[in-house]
Amino acid sequence: RVMDKKEIDINNDTFLAKWLANEITDNQLKELVSAKDYIAYKKLQQGILVYENLEHVNEETYTALKTKLTNSNKAKVRSLYIKWIASVAAVLILFLTITSTFFSNNTFLKKTGYGQNNAIALLDGSEVILNAKSEISYKKDQWKTKREVFLKGEGFFSVKKGSSFVVHTKNGSVTVLGTKFNVKSTSDYFEVVCFSGKVKVTNENKEYILKPTEGFRKINGNTYEKLYKDTTKPNWLSNVASYRSVPIKYVLKDIENQFGVVFKTNNIDLNTLFTGSFNYKDKEIVYKTVFNAMELDYTIKSNQVVLYKK
Repeated sequence: RVMDKKEIDINNDTFLAKWLANEITDNQLKELVSAKDYIAYKKLQQGILVYENLEHVNEETYTALKTKLTNSNKAKVRSLYIKWIASVAAVLILFLTITSTFFSNNTFLKKTGYGQNNAIALLDGSEVILNAKSEISYKKDQWKTKREVFLKGEGFFSVKKGSSFVVHTKNGSVTVLGTKFNVKSTSDYFEVVCFSGKVKVTNENKEYILKPTEGFRKINGNTYEKLYKDTTKPNWLSNVASYRSVPIKYVLKDIENQFGVVFKTNNIDLNTLFTGSFNYKDKEIVYKTVFNAMELDYTIKSNQVVLYKK
């Protein structure tokens, strides 16, 4: 009797189940199914290996699935097989997405964690030192014709002379030919300080030229401010924080980035201005320096610091 397509599919699924359960060998499977189906099953096996590597936590689920495939009747085998194919396909799509997004050889990406500073050499010999909880990225294949990086957080740049070098941020861009400068860009805080050479800052379609010791600062969408620094590098490179008339919410955010704590500030006016300096070496001294100046008391619960007025 000639079997119809439905019967052939059910038989093939049974052979697949036994093969996955190691009850028949590759050669036996090859004799039982068509060449086209055998190739498809081998591809499925490769997909399963990818799945196992990406999802170790689901190893028990995978084992249980093989057991069900082995013990269930023929009708159930096909249902499980279809579900398994869908799972593997989804995992392969996820794997390809992850590979293209995170393991691309073209994009360079570097991040720092809480309390970390990291010096990074760029392709032309320029250097950037990232402050805590900051991020930098650039396209390596475009570097020879376009020196540009994308910054989140804060970084101190020492740029080799050459073609235009651009730092892009959410708040604006900084363009130089060869100089040393510091850029800090968070959600609504943008500050640039030039330490040597000359820097062009672009913000909201306006351009500002900075010379050594000069700075640009714009907070919370307000009018920009001119800054003057008499140092040769930013204070944070020496583990020191220094502020002049900065709303306390930005100071607290910097402390969070250094120590990995979370401030609860429900009853605090976060726009109150803070002026002062402190060293990050001792967390308790930082707390006392800032909170005494702001007339605040605090309680500590694990990594959570609750602030309230004295």
